[in-house]
Order: sequence, then C-alpha cells, then structure tokens
Amino acid sequence: MATRRDIIKSLPAVGASFAVAGRHVLGDAPALAQQASARHPGHFHPKGKAPSKFTVEALRDARRNLPFGDTKDFEEQKRGLIAPMKDRKIMADAGHVAWDMERFQFLNDREDFDSIHPSLLRQSVLNNNYGLYEVIPGIYQVRGFDLSDISFVRGRTGWIVFDPLVSTEVVRAAWKLFQERVGEGLPVSAIIYSHTHGDHWGGVRGIVEEADVRSGKVPIIAPVDFMDFTVSENVYAGNAMNRRLFYQYGLLLPASPHGYVGQGLGQAVSAGATGLFAPTRHVEKDIEELDVDGVRMIFQNTPNTEAPREMNTYIPDMKALWMAENVIASLHNIYTMRGAQVRDPLRWSKYIGEALYRFGLEADVMFASHHWPRWGNDRIQEVLRAQRDLYAHMNNQVLHLANQGVTINEIHNVYRLPKSLEAKWHCRGYHGSPQHNSRGVVQRYLGFWDGNPATLVPLSPRDSAPLYVEMMGGAERIMARGRQLHDEGKYLLAQEILNKLVQAEPENQPARDLLADVFEQLGYQQENPGIRNCYLAAAYELRDGIPEGAVADTSSPDVVRAMSTELFLNFLAIRMDSRRAEGMRFTMNLITPDNGERFLVELENATLTNIKGFTAPKPDLVLTIDRADLEQTMTGAKSLEAQIADGTAKVDGDASILKKLASTFVDFDPRFEIMPGARSRATRTAKADGYEADPRPTIAE
Repeated sequence: MATRRDIIKSLPAVGASFAVAGRHVLGDAPALAQQASARHPGHFHPKGKAPSKFTVEALRDARRNLPFGDTKDFEEQKRGLIAPMKDRKIMADAGHVAWDMERFQFLNDREDFDSIHPSLLRQSVLNNNYGLYEVIPGIYQVRGFDLSDISFVRGRTGWIVFDPLVSTEVVRAAWKLFQERVGEGLPVSAIIYSHTHGDHWGGVRGIVEEADVRSGKVPIIAPVDFMDFTVSENVYAGNAMNRRLFYQYGLLLPASPHGYVGQGLGQAVSAGATGLFAPTRHVEKDIEELDVDGVRMIFQNTPNTEAPREMNTYIPDMKALWMAENVIASLHNIYTMRGAQVRDPLRWSKYIGEALYRFGLEADVMFASHHWPRWGNDRIQEVLRAQRDLYAHMNNQVLHLANQGVTINEIHNVYRLPKSLEAKWHCRGYHGSPQHNSRGVVQRYLGFWDGNPATLVPLSPRDSAPLYVEMMGGAERIMARGRQLHDEGKYLLAQEILNKLVQAEPENQPARDLLADVFEQLGYQQENPGIRNCYLAAAYELRDGIPEGAVADTSSPDVVRAMSTELFLNFLAIRMDSRRAEGMRFTMNLITPDNGERFLVELENATLTNIKGFTAPKPDLVLTIDRADLEQTMTGAKSLEAQIADGTAKVDGDASILKKLASTFVDFDPRFEIMPGARSRATRTAKADGYEADPRPTIAE
C-alpha cells in the first residue's frame, strides 16, 4: 500500500526524470490508510470492483491467442546472473524508501490474475529481475534497481558506466553490489549518457565525485546538444506533463492485482535524490569513433528517435552493440501519454536499419538501457529486423490509411500490426501501444483536426455536455442505460454516455462512481501498463478526488542550473498571466557579466519577449547580475530582491518594473482537474474562470 511518504519521495524523482518545470501534488496518507482498512476483499479501494465476467473472458481470450510457447525472453532474462540483490528495499539518504521491490513480489505468486492482462503480467514478472548480471566477460549490468539498467564495461584503468539510472542512492547500491562481486576495487573511469531522459543520468552523483568530473579525471560522454534538450524537452509544458504522469505512471495506485503492476520499461521509478553533471565530451558526428579508457567505441548519433538526442554504441573488439533505448523488449512510444513532441517513427526505423547493417551483422551480443541482452548474431539480427519493421510499418501503414481518409479519431480502431510482428513479444506494447502510437503518427503529419468542420472549433466539453444530457433524456436515463451497458460488458459505449453526464454534472457522485466502475474494467483489460494506469487513476480520482497535501518541486538544483538564461526567460513568459499585464509596457536589458550574455527583454501587448545578444539603447531598466548569482534565484535559494539589496545584483533605472512583472506570474499547480469535479478540496476556490492559476511572484519576492 502506498503511503504518503512513498508518494512524497517518489514524485520529485519522477518529475526530474521527465520534466524540469512545474510541481507535483502529494498524496493524503490518512485517506489512503482509511481506504486500506475498509477495502473490499482483494481490492485496495472500498469502491473497487472485481473483474466482470466480460473482463475475465477477454483476458482468457488473450491468453489463448498469445505465443506463450516462446520462452526466449525468460532464458535471456536469467542468463548471466552473478548475484541477486538481497535487500529488497534501498533507503534514501533522506530516510524514506528510495526503491522497493518487495511490493512487486505478488506478481510471482500466481500464474495468472483475473485483473491483469496475461501479456502485461508476463512482462512484469520478467521485470522482477533484481541483481548483478554478466553480459559477456568485461560487460556487466545491474538490473531491477530502477526503471532503467546500469551497465559497466571494463576499461584499461577502471569501469566505464553506461546510463547511471534515476537517483543517487540506487546507483550507490548498484555500485556496491558490483564492486563486492566483480569490480576488483577499480574506480569509474568514464561515464556515458546515451540520451537526454532523466532515467539515464539522474543517479550520476551516486557513482562519481563532482571534483573528478570537473578536473577531467572522469570524462562524461554524451550526444551533441545533450544539455539543451535535457532541460528544454519538457520545460515549457512541464506542469501539465507532471499532472499527466499521475495517470500514465499510476502514481496514486498501490502495487496490487487491482492497481499498479509495473511500468513495462521496468517496475517503477526510484525515489532518491537526482543530480546531473554536464557532459565534458560530446559526440558530434553521425558516426564517431573514440578511445574511452583504452576501449575502442563507435558512436552512432540517432537524433529525434526515442529522445531528441540519443546515440547507440558499438564496441568492436567485444562485438557488443549497445542500442540505448532505441531497441528494447517492447514497442516504444511514438506519442507519449504524459506529453512530449511526437517522435519520428520512420527516422527511428532507418537508424535501427543502419545499426543492423553497420554493426549488427557481426555483433555477438546486444544490450540496452532497459530489459535484458540478446545473444548470438542470429538472435540480434532477428530482433533488429523486427524492431526496424515495427516502426516503419506503423509510419507507412498509418499514413497509407490516412491517405484514404481514416482520421485521428478512427485510426486506432483501424490500424493493426502485421501478425508476424504481433507474435513477437518484444514488439508488443508495454510502453507504447499500437492504439496511441497510431494516433501519434496522424498527429505528427496532419495534426489534431479530423477534417470535419464540426470538430475544428468545438465547444469545450463542459459547455457541450449539458445539451447531450438534455437530448438523452436527463441524468436518470443516462445512468440507467450506462448501468445496462456496463452490465452487458459494453464498456466503451458506457463511457461514451457516462462521460457526458459527468462533464455536465461534475458533482453527481453516483455518475462518477459508475464511470469509475467502467474505467476500472477497461483498465483491467489493458496489455499496455500506461493505458491501464490511466484508466485506474481516473477511476481513483472519480471516486475520491485529487489527494490533498504538500507540493514538492520536481527539479534538482543540478537540473535547474542547467537551464540556459534564455530558456529561463522563455519559461517566465509562459508563467506570466497576460490578463494581469494588460496596459503594462517596459524595456529591460539583462546583463550577466561572468558569461558575457546580454538580453533585451520587453513587455508589450501583454506579451513578454526576449532576444539574446541585443540590448535597447534607452531601456527603462538595466539589470546586471552574474549568471552564477542568477542561478540562486532560479533555484529558489535567494530572491532577486535580496540580491539587489545586498549589491549582488545592480539595477539602473526604474526598479519598480521588477515588482510589476512579478505580480503577473503564477505558480502552476498540478492539482488541476482532468476528470470533472475531481479537484481536491484545497483547490476548489472561486476563480475568475475555471483555468486561472494563483499568483506567485518569483523574480522579486
């Protein structure tokens, strides 16, 4: 059962992994505890329902039609085990649990569950690996300590580390286990970040000292533009992404047969302290060979695939191919439910094809930042060819259908993978899914509009729903029909009408409870853990609302410091409520002498803009502050007002501009509603409109 402390400590790590802006709401432990004591047998929630006969039959059908005779993954998953991790809980320095594998042991207790899709159960059981593994002599992995794996390659003087997980404490524990059994007391000699996502660099402070990085003793190698995209990919819509993480990652769901059962890529995201050291060496060419502590490595840059910047690595003398997160034991995301720019599946496919013909024809082992390795050249080629075709087929055939008029609102019900790919476990949807990925392809090329003028400028759901309720004969008739559809197992039809009712009558708790029952059954039936979590999280919030509690920052100081000044100014413009800036006008020059930057910042037409490298000849204000000192304000350590007062920052001109500007900023709160009426009591205050945020001055508090 998740406790408030579990939720409090896990959220900053999750946020730092996937977003660097915004905040997370924290769970209400007393409420959860009360629910636990009053829960129905076998279910964590007092309103939770058992799987219906229709759900049970759907899961039985899936089991009958899936290739369970193929057990290669289980053979590969257990191969090379040197030592299991004995402690199932890893403590964080702050005193809470940073990682807990105990909560997933129920997955091993039974061969099937009537509330878990058998394919998802299989993947989650595979992800229960937890220990130190030999890939080949000289290459090792610690798996099951986080959402991702950490890998070690023997160099001339020490160990080259690939992708140091999410948080400090789990990396420290992995390094300790590795040193006890294999490491020979040798130090870390280099670190490689394969790509920009936080589960591949956040634990770096657990394995290397900052002084050794700064001195050049331990180089950190990453793809070109790594820092820019690490910070910027999610910053602008970071608060919305953080809110959506509650759904995709099931942050409020306890691990249980009726709740959270893993995340597909791994079991979960660790909850320790996150950090980030900037790379000291960038791979800039498409193909670039480097000597890394005496080991010859060939890097293949693969931009705009699984991440904005990512690279595969081939170690020719070991015939070992590292595919980063471009090839894993799952279909990956083209469209990510938490929110991100839609990825390019055709480019992704072509880079896999290039890796196949450049390295894969001779490689003897292939490993990656998630899941388990593949051994033998035939197996490597089999996986690479299928993964190449997986993304190419999705790109080509979705567009084939779109060019015949299939729209973004239909494609997920029309597009199917070929049976030959559906029969391969590593092509099934444990992170991405054919349903939401196919919609993502249409979005990438054609956008949100389906071509029907009626959907081009639609009413907001809360405005259109009352008409639907009226025309369907009112709430009682909708509830009766919704219950009938639910009882017939027609859950998608039931959600169609019950959602309209909940949109029209957010405080109608019986309607909310019935929609939650429908969502729950749909969740049980999902093979994809993200879709399952979304349904079950929505059911939770329909029943209980958004939990109240404190709000925690999602970004470590390392990540905030990595934000460029321009990115910081851009984000301030997003935080500004333009309605509060009506009639304001000023021009300000911002100068940071220590790094030689200068910005012209203007507020006009209720819009805040900046342009790097320019200054106004007659500004209303000149603000001069070293970038190093500005970071104190960016991280919240010291307000700009205090820095002006003690002379750290200097102003020339109308200093009142800063307070006026600060009065326009709001602090985003991820407690905003997704399901109508699900707002926490703490946030149900009257607003000028339903979307207005609370003011929170930042620059000159």
